[in-house]
Order: sequence, then C-alpha cells, then structure tokens
Amino acid sequence: MVGRTVPMHTSTEERDVRVALLPVGSFEQHGPFLPLATDTVIACTVAAEVAERYPVRVLPPVTISCSHEHAGWPGTVSISAATLHAVVRDVAESLRRAGVPKLVLVSGHGGNYVLGNVVQESGGDMALFPGMDEWEDARAAAGMATSGISDMHAGELETSILLHAHPELVRPGYEGADHLADDRRHLLTAGMARYTGSGVIGRPSLASAGKGRDALASLVRAFGPCLAVLDEQGEGAGQGGDEGQHPVDDGDGEALGRP
Repeated sequence: MVGRTVPMHTSTEERDVRVALLPVGSFEQHGPFLPLATDTVIACTVAAEVAERYPVRVLPPVTISCSHEHAGWPGTVSISAATLHAVVRDVAESLRRAGVPKLVLVSGHGGNYVLGNVVQESGGDMALFPGMDEWEDARAAAGMATSGISDMHAGELETSILLHAHPELVRPGYEGADHLADDRRHLLTAGMARYTGSGVIGRPSLASAGKGRDALASLVRAFGPCLAVLDEQGEGAGQGGDEGQHPVDDGDGEALGRP
C-alpha cells in the first residue's frame, strides 16, 4: 500500500512533466469501520489511478488538514485553514522553481474549503479535482443509490472505494451502520456530533467493490477535461503575475468532494 500513498521513485525516475498532483486528505473519524486516514487513502488512490493514464507527477500527500467539525471523536487532528493555504502555495512555488508550473489538488476531504480559494488565487496554475460535479458523475456511473447530500461521510461512496482499492482497511460493521441526516445547516458551528452519534452520515450498507471500481474509472475519465483546461491557461500566470488574468472555473469554491 505504501506505493499507492507515498511515491517511491528515485530522482532519475521522476517524469519530466508540466503538471503535478498533490493529494490532500485528512486525519479524522470515519465511523468504527473505516480508518482515520480514509480521506488521504482515497485522495492518493485517485491520484495513482489518474497518473496511470495521464502525464503527471504524483507528490506525497498532505495527511492532516481542516477537520475541526470532527473533533468530537478521538483521533481526529486538524491544522488551520491558513496553514493549509500556506503549505499548498509553498509546494506550488517549489514545483515552479523545479520547472513544473501546474499543480492539481486532488481533494479527498470536503471540509478543506480553503483549497477552492487557493486555486482561485493561483491565476490559472492550479486546479481542484475531483469537484462536486465529478463526484456526482462518479456516483451515477457506479450506480450508487445514495445522493451526495445524504452520503456525506463514511457512506456508500467512501466505503465502496476502499472495498475496491484497499479492502484490508475496511472493518466489519459497515453493513449495519446506515445513518441519514440531510438537514445539517449548522454543521460548521455545532460540528458533526450534533448530527450523528457514530460518525457516519450515509448508507455504507449499500457499498460494494464493484461500485468503487466504477466510481474510480469515472474520475479517471473526468480528469481529461480538467487537465485540458489547466493547459489552456498558459504557463507562469500564477502567484508571480496578475492572479486575475487567467481564472480557472472551479465552481466558486464549491467544487469539493462530499467525503
């Protein structure tokens, strides 16, 4: 599994490409049957699948991010949005100095709202993937019964992806862990614990390895248009130039995965 989360290349094996992928996950509760690192594992899995088809470089993941709403459960650890913003910008600048002008943030955690702002400020040198539309298309392609609204956390989507890509990480119990809480309007103020006692919001009982496989295949197909738009923006617009010249349509910050 290490090779799917941390690249093990030597310097001479690194590809000469214009685009790098930075998986951004989290370290937070995912009910009693998925690991704290679920979002990181999913982001790394998506990045690895994409890299098999497209000319990109995969970076090691950001494993701790903005999970403050999950603080009601042991094990959850967070950093501030300002810190995450700074880390991503520093990584992008380091890549530019090394001759890699474009960066895609492969997001596995929807609570990292600041990633949309980082992309917005990048002047066309960054993209956020998968976005909300790509996640919904992946659900449809996989035949998932639960919507993105209902299947927010540790549900059908996330459990299916792990059942396919890393079944050894899924513990027994997901078959009877369904819990729905569609009205979560005070989530950021009150936290997840207001809406779920188990940490699950979704229907993991409907998960299957086949659905996870089909969802990932859909995401790989969807990366093509994302890469094309990123390439259209030209090179070097970024943080050193006018950040408003080459905006990337990332959904006004809403293009974040539900998990």
